[in-house]
Amino acid sequence: MTDPNAIQPSALDQLPDRDPEETAEWQASLDAVAKAAGPHRAAYLMRRTLERAEGAGIALPKLLETDYVNTIPTAAEPSVPGDEEMERRITAWNRWNAAAMVTRGSKHGVGGHIATFASAAWLYETGFNHFFHGKERDGSGDQLYIQGHASPGIYARAFLDGRLDETHLDNFRQEAGGNGLPSYPHPRRLPWLWEFPTVSMGLGPLSAIYQARFNRYLTSRGVKDVSASHVWAFLGDGEMDEPESTAALGLAAREELDNLTFVINCNLQRLDGPVRANFKIVQELEAQFRGAGWNVVKTLWGTAWDELFALDTTGALVRRLREVPDAQVQTYQTRGAAYIREDFFGKDPALAEMAKLLSDDKILECFHLSRGGHEARKVYAAYKAAVEHKGAPTVILAQTVKGHTLGEGFASKNANHQMKKLTVDEFKAMRDLLELPISDSAFTDGQVPYGHPGADSPEVRYLQERRAALGGPAPARRVHPVAPLPAPAEKAFAAFDKGSGAQNVATTMAFVRLVKDLVRDKETGKRWVPIVPDEARTFGMESLFPSLGIYSPKGQTYEPVDRDQLMYYKEAENGQILNEGITEAGSMADFIAASTAYATHGEAMIPFYIFYSMFGWQRTADQMWQLGDQLGRGFLVGATAGRTTLTGEGLQHADGHSPVIAATNPAALTYDPAFAYEVAAIVKDGLRRMYGEAAPGEDQNVFYYLTVYNEPLPQPAKPAGLGIDEGIVKGLYRFNTAESAGLTVPANAPRIQLLGSGTAIHWALSAQRLLADEWGVAADVWSATSWSELRRDALDADAALMRGEERVPFVRQALQGAEGPVLAVSDYMRQVPDQIAQWVEQDWSSLGADGFGLSDTREAARRHFGVDAESIVVAALAQLVRRGEVKTSAVKEAREKYGL
Repeated sequence: MTDPNAIQPSALDQLPDRDPEETAEWQASLDAVAKAAGPHRAAYLMRRTLERAEGAGIALPKLLETDYVNTIPTAAEPSVPGDEEMERRITAWNRWNAAAMVTRGSKHGVGGHIATFASAAWLYETGFNHFFHGKERDGSGDQLYIQGHASPGIYARAFLDGRLDETHLDNFRQEAGGNGLPSYPHPRRLPWLWEFPTVSMGLGPLSAIYQARFNRYLTSRGVKDVSASHVWAFLGDGEMDEPESTAALGLAAREELDNLTFVINCNLQRLDGPVRANFKIVQELEAQFRGAGWNVVKTLWGTAWDELFALDTTGALVRRLREVPDAQVQTYQTRGAAYIREDFFGKDPALAEMAKLLSDDKILECFHLSRGGHEARKVYAAYKAAVEHKGAPTVILAQTVKGHTLGEGFASKNANHQMKKLTVDEFKAMRDLLELPISDSAFTDGQVPYGHPGADSPEVRYLQERRAALGGPAPARRVHPVAPLPAPAEKAFAAFDKGSGAQNVATTMAFVRLVKDLVRDKETGKRWVPIVPDEARTFGMESLFPSLGIYSPKGQTYEPVDRDQLMYYKEAENGQILNEGITEAGSMADFIAASTAYATHGEAMIPFYIFYSMFGWQRTADQMWQLGDQLGRGFLVGATAGRTTLTGEGLQHADGHSPVIAATNPAALTYDPAFAYEVAAIVKDGLRRMYGEAAPGEDQNVFYYLTVYNEPLPQPAKPAGLGIDEGIVKGLYRFNTAESAGLTVPANAPRIQLLGSGTAIHWALSAQRLLADEWGVAADVWSATSWSELRRDALDADAALMRGEERVPFVRQALQGAEGPVLAVSDYMRQVPDQIAQWVEQDWSSLGADGFGLSDTREAARRHFGVDAESIVVAALAQLVRRGEVKTSAVKEAREKYGL
C-alpha cells in the first residue's frame, strides 16, 4: 500500500535547493542512523529535530502539509490523449450556454448560478472526455456526484450532445409546464439524467463515500462485480465546512476505498465571501485529508507559473505563496500589475528582483488567469494519478477562479454567487475571449442567443465519440429491465397470523423474527441488506451475526471474545450485515446506496435500517428527503418507538413525533403497527409494491417507515373476516367490537369508537373493558396502522373531487355507520392522529403524548401524558357527556375513581 502521507518526489523537484551537496549529506546521515540504530531511532531523531525547529521559530509547513505548489510538476505531467483544441472549443460552448441559460431565465425571476461552473468547467470536461465511464457496458459505469451549483454546465453539455434542446434550456427552473429542468441534480424531477441529489450541502460527499463502500460490498458478496466502477464527488471548498462532508473520511481511508475520488473546486469563495479569508483553505484541507489517510493531489498553478518557479532560486516565491491568505489572493485577481508588484513581490527583496524580470502582462496572466483547475493538462494529470493510486481514496484540490471567463465584473467578486446574469456587452466580450462564432446580429431584442456548432459538427462528433468510447452518455440514470423479485414463501408471513399465545412479544422482536425468515429465502434472501448503527443487541439482532456475518473488507483478523458462544461476533469479507457503529448519518448513507442499487447497478437490494426511532427522522430527516429524491426503496424501522414506551432513557430518547416528520416526506409510507401480524402484512405488501408486481398507477419509488416497540405484550391472532389485510395496508380496520370481545353491555348502551395505533391499542383495549364493566359503555376498537396513509388517501380524494370525480376517502368508508363519537389515541403527539380529523364524519377527539419526555415507569409516563387506559375512559365519558348519552357526573366520578 502506498503511504498517502508521503510527499511525492515530484513535489520536491519544484522546491529550489541552494546547496544540493549539503542536502545529500543530511539525507545520508539519516540513512546511516536508520541502518545502524534502526528506523525507530531515525524516526525519533526526526521528531526531535522538527520540535527543535518549531521551537526556534523556523518556518516549516505542518507535517501534514506540503508547500503551496502543484503535487505534479509540469515536467512530470503525462500527455493528454485526444484533441486539446477540440476540447477547448467544446468547453467554450458549454461555458456560453450555461451563462446564457441562467441569464435568459433571470428575466422570469427564477435565478440560477453562473460563477460556479465557470470556475469548474475544465474539471468536468476533462472527466467527460477521458475518465467518466457510462452505463452502456456493464450497466453500472461510474457514479458522478455533481456539484449542484454547476448544473447549468451539465445541462449545457447535454444540449451540445443532443440530449436537450433549446426548449429545455429555456425552461431551466420552470418545471410546472413540462419540459422543464430542475435547478439542481434532482433524480425524481429528471430521472433519466440525474442519479444523485447533491444540493443539501454535505450530503454529497458523505453519500459518495458510502456509495464507494457499497460498491465493494456488492462485489465482495458476489451480488455483482462492480470493481470497475469509480465514484467521483465534485465538491466546493466552502461545502467542506459542513460536518457531513468530512464525517466519514476515516471510513474511506480505513477501508482503502481507492475506487473513490473527491474533486474539490477550490475557488476560495463560498456564497458570500472568502472560504478562509485570513488562512488557506487548500492547506487546511490537505492536512485534514492527509491526517485521515487520503492520497492528496494539489493542482494549484497553471503553466504560466513555470517561469516564476524557475526563477525562484532562493525559495522566496514558495514561502510567499504559503503565507499569503486566501482573501489577498482574491484581491490580486481584481487588481492591476502595479499593485501585485508592490504587495506580493515587494514583501521580499528576492521577489522584488524577480519581478523586475517579469512584464506586466506576465504578472496579470499568472495572477488573473493561470490556475491548475483551468488547464486540461493539469486536470488530466491529477485525474490519472487518482485512478492509478492504490490503497487509499484520493482528493484533488484544484484551485480555480470563481467566475472565470465571465469578465471583470464576475471573477473573484464576493457577490458573484448571487449574480444571475450578464449584460449583452459582457456576453460579447465573453464571446471574443472564447473565440465563438456568434455574430452581433444573433442578439435580437437584447436576448442572448444559445450557441451550437451543429449536430454534425466536429465538436459534437468528437464529444459523442469520446462518450461512446467510455461507455455512453454521462451523467445518466438507468433503470434496467429487471424481472420483479419473486415473493418470499407465504409461511414466513402466515406464521404471525396465529398470534403468540401465552408469550408476550414486542413488535421489534416480531420484525426481527420476520427478517430472520426472509433472509433464508432461496430466491431473495441474499438481497436483504441489514443496517444497524451499533444497536443490534438492543434490537435482538445478535442472532444474525453468526449466520449472516458482519461485512468487513478485512474479514476477521482476530479471535472474538465470545467465539465459544452460539451467537458470537462474526465479521466476514462477504458479510451481509452493515454494522456501522454510532453513526445514524453513515447508516442512512448506506441505506440510500442500497435502496437505489436497482438503478445504479441494475440489482434490486432490500435494505432495512433499524434504529432508535428518536434518532432517525429527528437527526437525519435531511437524508431521508435525499432518499426520496433519489427514488430509493426499502424499509426504515424506528425501534424502541413511542414517547412512553422506552422508559428510563428520558427526554432525549422519548420519540413522540417521528411520524409527524415522516408525514412531510411524500415518498415515505409511515406505519405504526400494533400487532405482529400487522408487521408481517405491511412488510409483505411493501415487498410486493417496491420489488414485485406493483398495481397499476402505484408508485414503486417509495420507502416504508415502520415504528416498532420494545414492550413485550400479548400478540393476538389476526381477526377473521374480509378486508383485514386491505385495512392494515390502507391504514385502518376494526379489530373488535364490545360484543366480539365478550364484554357484557346493556342492549341500548352508549357506544364509542376507539382508534389506536401501535402500542396504544393495548391501552384502548383495557379502556374498552373498563368502559363496559364499570360504566355500561360499549366501545369498538380499531387499529389505525397508518394515520398518514389515511390522510394521503383522503387528500387524493379531495383532489379527485376538484377534477369532478367522486371518490370517498377510505377512512370515511371504513367508519361509515360506526355509532357514536370517535376517540383516537397514540404514543405520539396528538397531531399524529389529528391528521385525519377533518375526514371523519363522527364527533372527533384525540389523546396523545404532547410535550417533552421524561424518565419513569411506563405506567407513570402514560398517566403523566394522559394516555393510559383510565385517561382514555375519562376522555370517552367526556365525549359521551357532551352528546347527552351519559350522566354529567360520570366524568367527575371517573376522575376521582382513577385518581386523575
